[in-house]
Amino acid sequence: MAGSRMRSPLGRAIGLGSAKEGVDHWWAQRITALALVPLVVWFVISVVELAGSGADLPVFAAWVGYPLPAVLLILLLVATFYHSALGLQVVIEDWVAIEGLRLGLIIVTKLAAILLAVLGIFAVVKISFTG
Repeated sequence: MAGSRMRSPLGRAIGLGSAKEGVDHWWAQRITALALVPLVVWFVISVVELAGSGADLPVFAAWVGYPLPAVLLILLLVATFYHSALGLQVVIEDWVAIEGLRLGLIIVTKLAAILLAVLGIFAVVKISFTG
């Protein structure tokens, strides 16, 4: 499977690569987009309500300390960074012609998405337990 990712687009197009790989990527991007819709709506409504009630940092920390907001925030972070990495990969594959640079940018993008998601999850967990 890893070897099929290293093949040229022509090699994949003539049947030497996995046609399923592109479909999986497409579905993952659509599913994460679908998951993000209610999560983003929930987040925006929650932040507007908190801001409208004059919530300060301790009130926000207490809110994050409840299980449902903490879990939904973690799901929002995971879906956001996974969806972003998928989308950026498509842009890089479409617009970067130099194969080595393309591969390097995809690796950096995926590592950055993982790092940012882990940092966000750490922040939510820390706030929820100390909040």
